[in-house]
Amino acid sequence: MEANSSATGPEPFRLFDEKSQSGFGLGFLDVPENKPLPPPPPCVEVLSSQVSSNVEFNVEPINMDGLTLLKGRVSTKEVFGLSNSDLVPGKYEGGLKLWEGSLDLVKTLNSEMLSGQLSLTGKRVLELGCGHGLPGIFACLKGAHAVHFHDFNAEVLQCLTIPNVNANIQQNLLAKDGNNSAEVRFFASDWSEAHLILPHVLADEDGAKSGHTVDQATGYDIILMAETVYSVSTLPTLYKLIKKCLLSPHGIVYLAAKKHYFGVGGGSRRFISIVEKDSILAASLVAEVTDGSSNVREVWKLHFR
Repeated sequence: MEANSSATGPEPFRLFDEKSQSGFGLGFLDVPENKPLPPPPPCVEVLSSQVSSNVEFNVEPINMDGLTLLKGRVSTKEVFGLSNSDLVPGKYEGGLKLWEGSLDLVKTLNSEMLSGQLSLTGKRVLELGCGHGLPGIFACLKGAHAVHFHDFNAEVLQCLTIPNVNANIQQNLLAKDGNNSAEVRFFASDWSEAHLILPHVLADEDGAKSGHTVDQATGYDIILMAETVYSVSTLPTLYKLIKKCLLSPHGIVYLAAKKHYFGVGGGSRRFISIVEKDSILAASLVAEVTDGSSNVREVWKLHFR
């Protein structure tokens, strides 16, 4: 699926294609139940210098309540060889689209900062399922010490995220004649393997974690997620990853998502129910969006009890 070409906003998250005879707009919903999913893509850090030179990348401004960021645009067909309507688990999870929840999250972060509920200055931030990376970019521009971007596909990072991060930071430097000192890094993996490559992950019970030197102040201060909870089967794994990454006791998670994703059963409420049953993190609803363009969207804040 290709990112919306309009500057007015992102494309709604639709799990069904009304024109499809089968009723499904996503490839994985038509796969027989007994057919196993392909193995996940490699678990790697993608260097900022590894930008793809084989894909056309364009940007356009997108305004969010007076805040303007740049939205990159690339062709899914050029990057993955897929048609513009494909979303294939194990191969491509829609990271080249700009989903509504990403903008909802940026607006909420901005509102939280203006009201004094949030400070990003000096914080270590992780954006999971980043795609365009707008929430993480916002953190970069608002004084975060480190911002790490994570997506399922390395190709998304190389063709879209890294160029989009660079374009936004460069525009900010030109506009304000300032500087950006955030440590920016990029990682690709499945949820189940992300803890193996992310730098700030909590130690295991035996005090060690693979491939990293454990320090006393590990973990991320803030974790950002938009439209990551649509698949029921991945919710427990995603929640486990959050607990491995979130700095205790003051770490915060911001989650933007549809209240319910029809057809696959996921959604913010399904994920929050997992959180509440575990009794480690508390959840509070920060924003609700009912603009008629899609089903109800929500932004939640999670913190330690």
